[in-house]
Amino acid sequence: MAVSELAAAAVPSNSETPALVLASASPRRRELLARLGVTEPLILATDIDETPLPVELPRAHAVRLAAGKARAAAALEPKAVILAGDTVVGVGRRILPKAEDEATARRCLALLSGRRHRVFSAIAVLSPDGTLREALSETIVRFKRLEPAEIEAYIAGGEGHGKA
Repeated sequence: MAVSELAAAAVPSNSETPALVLASASPRRRELLARLGVTEPLILATDIDETPLPVELPRAHAVRLAAGKARAAAALEPKAVILAGDTVVGVGRRILPKAEDEATARRCLALLSGRRHRVFSAIAVLSPDGTLREALSETIVRFKRLEPAEIEAYIAGGEGHGKA
């Protein structure tokens, strides 16, 4: 289901069109909305605990985080339609952390080198009446074997900082 279909399904037909809140500080998500013609959503970054639950799989983790971010934003803007998302990288049953520092980025890239992994992108749309719609996309990615110098060059470029 496309984002526009999720948003349309979340808006009650008997009400005025509520404001759209993007529950994310991600510039990439703002850019995606701009491509859809939504140029000035209210941005409301939420701070939820993103620690994986015991035995939680990457797919379920992504959906749970997107829904949790939507609920956290709705508590602050209850009359708005909330759009939230999260992206999780999984290697088998393992959830990789977001690369918040160079050491984490180095470990993750070394783990992904020469392997196949999955990227789960979940979105959640929460309407003012509490209706929650969720969608998930899964992408299979295969990394070439990375030389240590390639990993260091990628880290030095800063491109992966804070990303799944």
